Amino acid sequence: MAEIQAKLQSLSEEYQKLQQDLQNTVASRQKLEGQRQENLGVQKEFENIGEDEVVYKLVGPVLLKQETFEAESTVKGRLDFIGGEITRLEGQIKETQENIEKKKTEIIQLQSSAQAAGAGK
Repeated sequence: MAEIQAKLQSLSEEYQKLQQDLQNTVASRQKLEGQRQENLGVQKEFENIGEDEVVYKLVGPVLLKQETFEAESTVKGRLDFIGGEITRLEGQIKETQENIEKKKTEIIQLQSSAQAAGAGK
């Protein structure tokens, strides 16, 4: 019976770790989504500015003049990167959720077999 308890404890700890991993991954995904929305807003602003408008980039405490096409390509690059990271994290979230379900099933099966063994005695 002590062996089953130890196994159950181990599975429970693995389950909790998976849940923590899931929470961290979801938080990272939410942060990326915020950055994505911010960059989409900047991209939308580029549509509203004219050819002769001046774009500045904040570097530390200084505003530096930047070419519009360079700024647009930087934002597009960021959006591409963020999109890829979001896709990667969504895959990781799905995989972690599947692992959580597997652990949950293992725990339930072990508890059932322990109860059956206890009832059989």
